[in-house]
Amino acid sequence: MKNIVLYDMDGTLTPPRQSLEESLIPILENLSEVSEIGIVTGSDFNYLKQQVGALIDHPIIRKKLHLLPCNGTKHYCPPKNNENHQLVSSNDMLKELGRHHFQRLMLILIEQQSNFATDRFPLTGHFIDYRGSMINWCPIGRNATTEDRQFFVEYDTSFEPSLRERYIGRLQHYIDLQKILNVEVKLGGDTSFDIFPTGWDKTYSIKHFPFYNHWFVGDRCGHNGNDKEIYDFLKQQNRAYETHSPKQTGEITKAIINEIQDLF
Repeated sequence: MKNIVLYDMDGTLTPPRQSLEESLIPILENLSEVSEIGIVTGSDFNYLKQQVGALIDHPIIRKKLHLLPCNGTKHYCPPKNNENHQLVSSNDMLKELGRHHFQRLMLILIEQQSNFATDRFPLTGHFIDYRGSMINWCPIGRNATTEDRQFFVEYDTSFEPSLRERYIGRLQHYIDLQKILNVEVKLGGDTSFDIFPTGWDKTYSIKHFPFYNHWFVGDRCGHNGNDKEIYDFLKQQNRAYETHSPKQTGEITKAIINEIQDLF
């Protein structure tokens, strides 16, 4: 059987919305000798290019690197030679829900965004991002600076439960009132929400790799986190790890390399 180690991106391979930790590159190069590598993230392909471009362009790693944006509902295969990663499959949320329900969902998000029109934290623009197979809603806007994001995180977590955790219940309530069936809401990174059809969580990425041994490393593995489902699924095989920083991800990866070598 082939092997693949799947990684979340923000908070796992990179600090949130920042570039890859360079110390991970030699470790991932060692991993590529015994396993394929997948990056499964709620972000779309453009953010992968921005944040993990060092892996996409790496002459060795790129040949073993699968890019799995939007929870793996999009799959970019590794290049064989010098060409770019190629999109080989993708899903359509609008088609899955139907135009009527999709429009109602968008209106709910627009209405809820207006509740964040406050001077308590910055509003920077690009609040709702439709990514084809999922929607990302970021109340402060995806144009936020690192300082803006940190301010929001501190404000968000000053509540118990956090402000975003409260809004998940609120969003789900309005979604249910509008009879929009089979839609899930999860925390996306530190500042946003991921909204997608039921079953299109990160476990979807595993469908691309039948007859593989799978491992997963992520940082949002708890309640309402967007890594929870795939973490819980692979934890049953003791092949899921929760990390708290890219540095810890490096140590976890070294342990996984030893696990894989022991399989042979």
